[in-house]
Amino acid sequence: QVQLQESGPGLVKPSQTLSLTCTVLGGSITTNGYYWSWLRQPPGKGLEWMGAIAYSGNTFNNPSLKSRTSISRDTSKNQFTLQLSSVTPEDTAVYYCARSDTIPIVPRWDMYDYRGQGTQVTVSS
Repeated sequence: QVQLQESGPGLVKPSQTLSLTCTVLGGSITTNGYYWSWLRQPPGKGLEWMGAIAYSGNTFNNPSLKSRTSISRDTSKNQFTLQLSSVTPEDTAVYYCARSDTIPIVPRWDMYDYRGQGTQVTVSS
């Protein structure tokens, strides 16, 4: 059973960089064929795919976020990390990490076989 757990600050000030970490248990982030994504859901809005890092270390980003996202990994800790720069209140959302076996550009939960429980991030001064 694969488990994913998001961690990071619940409150971030505008213009700062948000950093979230996803810790994976029960499976390696380097296992061939899997992609590890970050998604978010703002209040009252739909799910948005933000980006992913593949088993190979290749990264994929949602162009709509205008290069504000950076995804990296620490294979020694079996973790991957999201950094979102220049945050605004519009970045307030529940953030999730999740696993899929295809490049996950479609923001639908049925594309993912495992996901974390989500972490609330609020951007406010």
